[in-house]
Amino acid sequence: MATQEPSPPSSMESNKPGFPKKILGNKLEDKHLCNCCHNILRRPFQAQCGHRFCSYCFNRAVSNGPQKCSACIKEDIFEDPTSILKQGCAFPDNAVRREVENLSAVCINESCNWKGSIKDYELTHEGKCEFMIIPCPSCKERIRFNEQERHNERECPERTLNCKYCKEPFHFKNIKAHDEICPKYPMICEGCAKKKIPREKYVDHIKFCSKFRTPCRFHVVGCDMSVEKEKIHDHERAYAYEHLNLLLHYIMGMKVSMEGLQPQGLELAGHKLVELQQSLRELEARVSQLSTTSSGPPVQGAAAATATASTSTSTSTSSSSSGPHGPPASSPLPPPPTLAPTLSVSTSFTPLPSSVGAALELQLHSEKTKVAELGRRCTELEVKSSTFENVVCVLNREVERFATTMEASNRQHKLDQDKIEALSNKVRQLERTVGLKDLTVAEMEGRLREMSATTFDGVFVWRISDFAKKRQDAIAGRAPAMFSPAFYTNKYGYKMCLRIYLNGDGTGRGSHLSLFFVVMRGLSDALLKWPFNQKVTLMLLDQSNREHIIDAFRPDVTSSSFQRPVSEMNIASGCPLFCPLSKLDAKNSYIRDDTIFIKAIVDLTGL
Repeated sequence: MATQEPSPPSSMESNKPGFPKKILGNKLEDKHLCNCCHNILRRPFQAQCGHRFCSYCFNRAVSNGPQKCSACIKEDIFEDPTSILKQGCAFPDNAVRREVENLSAVCINESCNWKGSIKDYELTHEGKCEFMIIPCPSCKERIRFNEQERHNERECPERTLNCKYCKEPFHFKNIKAHDEICPKYPMICEGCAKKKIPREKYVDHIKFCSKFRTPCRFHVVGCDMSVEKEKIHDHERAYAYEHLNLLLHYIMGMKVSMEGLQPQGLELAGHKLVELQQSLRELEARVSQLSTTSSGPPVQGAAAATATASTSTSTSTSSSSSGPHGPPASSPLPPPPTLAPTLSVSTSFTPLPSSVGAALELQLHSEKTKVAELGRRCTELEVKSSTFENVVCVLNREVERFATTMEASNRQHKLDQDKIEALSNKVRQLERTVGLKDLTVAEMEGRLREMSATTFDGVFVWRISDFAKKRQDAIAGRAPAMFSPAFYTNKYGYKMCLRIYLNGDGTGRGSHLSLFFVVMRGLSDALLKWPFNQKVTLMLLDQSNREHIIDAFRPDVTSSSFQRPVSEMNIASGCPLFCPLSKLDAKNSYIRDDTIFIKAIVDLTGL
C-alpha cells in the first residue's frame, strides 16, 4: 500500500475546475482528463487508487467526508480502502501537471486568434481575453470584455451618471426625473429672461425680479390682472377705485350669503307673526261665543261642563298671554251673563261636548307657542342684522386705513426706487472699473509670460506642445500661423520673434513645415544699426540629439523685412520649405510627447 502523504499547501490549490476541452489545440488523451469534471486537469492530484482529479474537484468531493471513487466503480476495480477518497489520501501529480501545461492551446472565444500553451493560457489569457463574452453586472446584457468600458459609459441602461449640474449620481433611466428635481438645474426667468438660474435659487430670484409677472393682491376679490413687480404699485394706484368697488361687492355678497343661510327673512317672520295673532284673536272670540251660548239652563250637566271649560279656557288664555311682569296680550273674557229664569232655550240647540273645548284649548296653546318661537327667531335675526352692520362699518374703516397705508407705501416705494437706481448706477460704475482692472491684469500676465520666455543673448528655444492638435487647426485653417515670444540680441538690442506654419505657407503649403524670422519694433531701435545684417540660423531639434534640421541665411539688406520697423513687426522672411511634413509623419525623434522644439541663433558678430 502506498504511503499516505499530506495534501498540498493552499498556494498550490485552485478554486476552478478543469480547463474546457475546446482549448486543446491537438489530440486529447484520457490521462489528461479529470475523473470528476471530465475536463482537462488543472493542478492534478493523484489518489491512492491511481486516478487523477483536479485540485478543486478533489477537495469539493471530499469536503463532506470520505467518498467512493466513481472511476474505480465504473471500471469495476473498486478496492477498499484504496478506492476511498478522503482528505490526505492524494498528492499533487507534478509530472502530469507539466505535461498538461505544455500542451498547445487556442482561445475558444469567437474572433480571438490567441495561441500558446495551457500554462500561458492560464497565466495571461484566461479571464482576460478581449473577446470573452461576459454579463454586464448592471443590466445583465451579454457583451464582449473589450466592450465593457464603452458599454458601461454609453450603452448600459442601468449605468450611473453624475449630473453635470449638481454632480450627484443617478441612473441613466432616471435622467428626466432627476432634471425635474435637480437643485442646480438651470432655469429661465419668465420675467427678465435671465438664463442659467439654479432651481434652488429660482424662487429667491422671482421674489426680487422686478420683471416677473405676479397676480394683483386684489385677485381674491375679483381683479384678474397679472402685473410686473416693478409696476404693481402703479397698477394699484391706477385701479384704486376699481379695487375698492370689487372689495365692496365682495363684502355685500358675503352679507347676502349669510342672510340666505337663515330659514326665513325678517319680513316673512313679521307677516307670519301677524297672521298668528289674528288667528289667536279669532279663536278667543269663538271660545267666548261658545261659552256664552252654552251657559243656559235646559241641559244642566252639559251647560255646567261647558261653562267650566269656558271659564278655565279664558283663565288659561289670560295667564299665558301675559308676560311675567307685563300686561296680558289680550283682555280677559267677561264672565258669562246670568239668564232670567223665564228665559227659554230653543229646543234645536245642541250642547257643546267637553272634548271640543279641550281641543280648542290645546290648539290655542299650540298657536301661542309658535308665536313665542317666531318672536325669539325675530330677535335673533335682529341681533345678527345688527352684527352685520357692525362688520360693514369695521370693513369700511379698514378700507379707509388700507387706502392711507397704500398711499404711504407708494411714497416709500418711490423712495426705494430712487435708492435702487442710485445703487444700480454705482454697481455699473464698479463693474466698469472691475472690467478695466481685469484687462490690465490680463495684459500684465501676458507681459509676464512674454518676459519669462524672453532671452537676451540672440539664442532662443521655442517649445511647441500639443503639436497634433495645433497642426490639425492649421490644416483646417483655424490657426494657420503661430508667433513665438520675442527675444533680443542683448538687453538693448534687436527685438525679434519666429513665425511657423505647421501646414506650410506659399510654395510649401500642404507639403512642408514653413519657418520664418521676424524683426519687431523695439524700444532701443534708435540706437541700433539698420538695416539688420546678422546671420540667422534656424533649427528643428532632434530630441535624440542625432540629426537636427538646420537652415541658415544672411539677411538681404535691400529687403523691407530687415529695415527699421515702422509698425509692430516687419514682413516675415525665412524658409517656406524648411522641413517636409512626410518626415514628421514617419517615425522620427523630432516629435516626442506631442512636442517639438525650434531653435533660433542670431550671430552677434559686429554688435
